[in-house]
Amino acid sequence: MNRTVVYIEDNEQNLYLVTYILEHSGYRVVGARDGREGIAAARSERPALVLLDIQLPVMDGYAVARKLRECPELAAVPIVALTSYAMAGDRERALAAGCTGYIEKPINPETFLAQIERHLGQAGAAAGAAP
Repeated sequence: MNRTVVYIEDNEQNLYLVTYILEHSGYRVVGARDGREGIAAARSERPALVLLDIQLPVMDGYAVARKLRECPELAAVPIVALTSYAMAGDRERALAAGCTGYIEKPINPETFLAQIERHLGQAGAAAGAAP
């Protein structure tokens, strides 16, 4: 199983915490600091999962999600919005842009890994169900 995660995040503390949790659990994390860098990383790494902040420099997370969904090689890769945007309608905007999941910040380090693995499991089940 590919255990690479591309995490697109401009906040160093968030990037450090998520990277620490995932790498401690055996994942390889490729960090990107803005949307363009993240799209390039996702295309070159072909990760198992993309974690995507919404409030990013250069291009916001909604635009990044739409661009990632235009890439056929990334069609089956789950994109999970990892964001502090937690107002009514924010989840729906992220899903409409192409995200397959949504996790609010601040993350809970005790439950975060289970949330990530649930998204990876859903992606694997969908790929296995495809004819």
